[in-house]
Amino acid sequence: MTDSSWIAVDAMGGDEGLAVMLAGVAQAGRRFDGIRFLLVGDEAAIRAGLKAHASLSATSDVVHAPDVISGDDRPSQALRRAKTTSMGLAIDLVKQGRAAAAVSSGNTGALMAMAKLSLRTMPGIDRPALAGLMPTLGDNDTVVLDLGANTECDSRNLIQFAVMGAAYARTTLELASPRVALLNIGTEDMKGTGEIRDAAQALKEATHLPMSFVGFVEGDKLSRGHVDVIVCDGFSGNIALKTAEGTARFVADLLRRAFSSSARSKIGFLISRPATELLRHHLDPNNHNGAVFLGLNGLVVKSHGSANEAGVANAIAVAVKMVRDDLTRRIMDDLRHFEAHVPADEVA
Repeated sequence: MTDSSWIAVDAMGGDEGLAVMLAGVAQAGRRFDGIRFLLVGDEAAIRAGLKAHASLSATSDVVHAPDVISGDDRPSQALRRAKTTSMGLAIDLVKQGRAAAAVSSGNTGALMAMAKLSLRTMPGIDRPALAGLMPTLGDNDTVVLDLGANTECDSRNLIQFAVMGAAYARTTLELASPRVALLNIGTEDMKGTGEIRDAAQALKEATHLPMSFVGFVEGDKLSRGHVDVIVCDGFSGNIALKTAEGTARFVADLLRRAFSSSARSKIGFLISRPATELLRHHLDPNNHNGAVFLGLNGLVVKSHGSANEAGVANAIAVAVKMVRDDLTRRIMDDLRHFEAHVPADEVA
C-alpha cells in the first residue's frame, strides 16, 4: 500500500544545484500540510544543505545515492546505473510504494526510460506520454501532450493521449469537461495524416467521457486559450513547446532592448513597468513547471532542469495534486469507459 504523504525528490538532478533543489522542496513543504519528502542523493551533501531548512529537516528523510545521471548520459547508459543513481532510486521508491510520486529535474530521456522500465505502463495504455502546461490568453493554462516521449504515434496512441490528457486537465485545471483538440495543419476534417483523422473520428464518438472533443487546432492557436488539452505526437509537441519557449524569450529580450534604447524609452519602461512585470510573470516557465509522465503505474514529474526555487516548488505541487486527486485511477476509469463503448477494431 502506497503512503500518499511521501514524495520522492531527486535532489541532485537540477542544473542550479542542490541548494536550489532543497529550497524549492522546502517552499513546497510550507505550501502543503501533511506532505513529507524522501530526498535522494549524496547523503552528506543533503544533510549539510538541510541545516539551512529546519522545517524541511523535520518533514524529510534522506536516501543515499552514490551516483548521478548527467545531462549527457544516454537513456541506455542511465538504465545500467538505475540502482545507484539519485534518479533511479527516486523512481524505485515509487515502485516500492514508499513514495506516491517522484520528482526529478534531471535528463528527460533517462527519466523516461527509467520510469517506463521500472513502473511499466498501466493496463490499456500502449505508450506513456509526457504532458505539460502551456500559458494562454484564456482563463487557464492548456495541457499539451506528448512533449517528446514518442516521436511517432498511431491513432490508438493519440486517442489514449487524449483520454489521459483530459483526466489530467480535470485534476490540474479543475475542469469538469475539458475541451480537447488534436494539433493539425488545418481545422478541416480532411486535413492531416490518416492517423490524426482516425483518432478524431473515434474521439468525436466518445461522448460518454467527461471531455468535449472540439476537433483540430493549428499551431498559431496554441496559446489562445480556446481549448484545454492539445494532443499530438511527441515530435510535433516537442517542437511546438520549444518554439513557444523561444518566442517568449524573444519577446522578453526585444522588450528589454527597446526599453533601454534611449532615455525616453527608459522613462516609458518605468511607466509601463507594472504591465511588463505581469508579462514576465506570465511567460516565466517556472510558473508553469512540472511535466508529467502519464500512463505509468506510478506518478513521475519532470521539472525543468534550469528551474529556480519557485519552479521546483511548482513541480512538486503538480505531484502533490495528482496524488491527492488519484490521477492514475481517473485515467484507468476513463480508459475502461472509452473501450467499453468503442469497438476495438475502430482504434486498432
